[in-house]
Amino acid sequence: MPDGQERKGAIGRFLALPTDSVPKTLFVAIAVCLVASMIVSAAAVALRPTQAVNSLKDKQINILQVAGIYDPAQDVVEAFSAFEPHILELDTGTFTQQFDVATFDDRDVADDPATSVALTEDPAGIGRQGKYVTVYLLRDEAGNIDKVVLPIHGYGLWSTLYGFIALEENGNDIFGLQFYEHAETPGLGAEVDNPRWKALWKGKKLADDTGTLQISVTKTAPAAGKEFHIDALAGATLTTVGVHNLVNFWMGEAGYQLFLDNLKAGNV
Repeated sequence: MPDGQERKGAIGRFLALPTDSVPKTLFVAIAVCLVASMIVSAAAVALRPTQAVNSLKDKQINILQVAGIYDPAQDVVEAFSAFEPHILELDTGTFTQQFDVATFDDRDVADDPATSVALTEDPAGIGRQGKYVTVYLLRDEAGNIDKVVLPIHGYGLWSTLYGFIALEENGNDIFGLQFYEHAETPGLGAEVDNPRWKALWKGKKLADDTGTLQISVTKTAPAAGKEFHIDALAGATLTTVGVHNLVNFWMGEAGYQLFLDNLKAGNV
């Protein structure tokens, strides 16, 4: 061989390069990224069951809170067992046995064209609406319905707000409203989480004596009266409009009205 030197292979030539050379620097950077991505992916897969459990627990806590029976000292699963979950068919306002309530997922149903409908009139800004939803009944010691917790969601300023509204047994008086997921602006739209604002919902009414939906979230009270009005969020006009629209959508004809009529008639 020329000059008595052995010809080096590609690996040998690479290893012979200076440590701070561009090829070695790029190789180390790419290797670190690949290893890090593999570790993150493995961790995400391994933690997925734990994340699902924690997500379910957080949802249950929010249902307990909106119904006014959350006790931090009590086991969440045990406390949540007081509720009766049912799958509600919105078109009929009645419960269905078509699905397993233990595995039913409201969001999956709303995303599936076979179990949802694309909205042409969409004041809540949700695009598609599931034909079925999970509702939760809470009974008193005598076995009578004490409260009903209904899932609601709709678009605010930056995000879809997911939450629950709790109604008294008459299906008209609001016990509470609570959102458990959103990405609204901290200090403005995110004030939907402020306990003082949430407290304004308790005791308000959805509809008047004629059954006409009157609930409003606005700066000024409507002519119908203060019992139907919740003050708007200061400095968060679009989030306020979003909450107003989503509550009216879900409490109206396109949402739970048939179910609430059945509830008032004692058919639940």
